[in-house]
Amino acid sequence: MPPVLQGILTIIIGVGGCVGYFYASNLILDKVIFPAKGPKAGININRANKVRPWLFLFPAMFALGLYLAYPVVGSFWRSLFDRSGANFIGLGNYFDLFSESTFRTAVFNNLLWVLFVPAMATFLGLLVAQLTDRLSWGNIAKSLIFMPMAISFVGASLIWKFVYAANPDIGIINALRDFFGMQTLDPLQVQFWNNFFLMFILVWIQTGFAMVILSAALRGIPEETIEAAIIDGANAFQIFFQIKVPQIMGTIVVVWTTITILVLKVFDIVYTMTGGNFGTHILPSYMMTYMFRDDGRATAVAFVIMLLVLPVMIWNIRQARKEMR
Repeated sequence: MPPVLQGILTIIIGVGGCVGYFYASNLILDKVIFPAKGPKAGININRANKVRPWLFLFPAMFALGLYLAYPVVGSFWRSLFDRSGANFIGLGNYFDLFSESTFRTAVFNNLLWVLFVPAMATFLGLLVAQLTDRLSWGNIAKSLIFMPMAISFVGASLIWKFVYAANPDIGIINALRDFFGMQTLDPLQVQFWNNFFLMFILVWIQTGFAMVILSAALRGIPEETIEAAIIDGANAFQIFFQIKVPQIMGTIVVVWTTITILVLKVFDIVYTMTGGNFGTHILPSYMMTYMFRDDGRATAVAFVIMLLVLPVMIWNIRQARKEMR
């Protein structure tokens, strides 16, 4: 079947199935389970109205359960078995993980990513948003800074691989070192600092996202508060840090946590640039090393990642709800 025809058929079946489900379920509810006739007609109508919302929620709840809850439970259960998947070993995979130095390095590197990338991307985004709003060509500058968001992580990694190239004729860092008479080196092989070289790629990408959101927040600040601060004699730094930043703190937190969630799931950059070598492993790249040879260990790492992401997601949702009130 041609893909276009298959897509059209899927839409027809999906939409038609939903319409048929809602029509049939409401018909059964009103005519069979709680018929609106006889001496109990009023009571049945009230009961049907209480049940009716659940009929509309059931398809979404079923889909979430099938595509979200079931994989989580299934993954945890799979992580309790050995490499062959036949022998139950309980929490053995988790104990083995925490006893491995490579896993501890991956956790430490993930901590570095979580501390550095959201903070730097949010700070640069806020700084750029404030400065470009004062420029006549600020929209052009914003477009250029936002442009990396349109590049995939793999594409961005390949671009920066040229920047970090050990050849001074290609790599900017080694070109500068060669210009000052210093010996060339491969930045991606410098232990510990190579993690920051990888992090800067994600900062370069996410600064545009932070800039757009924070620029909109800055423009939403009431002008009266700024004018009052100017009348009271506040300088530019005091207006920015004591007037503007506190009023958009909720937006800053949302941007920060959104980037944090992305950081905990990033994989492409490390896999493309170093493959996790030279002490650059993070949890997703570490999980990939076991993906095709030890499913139990790989799913255990995946479950650890989910546990790390979950609190940040809950915090992000709560902050977003506060912003909407």
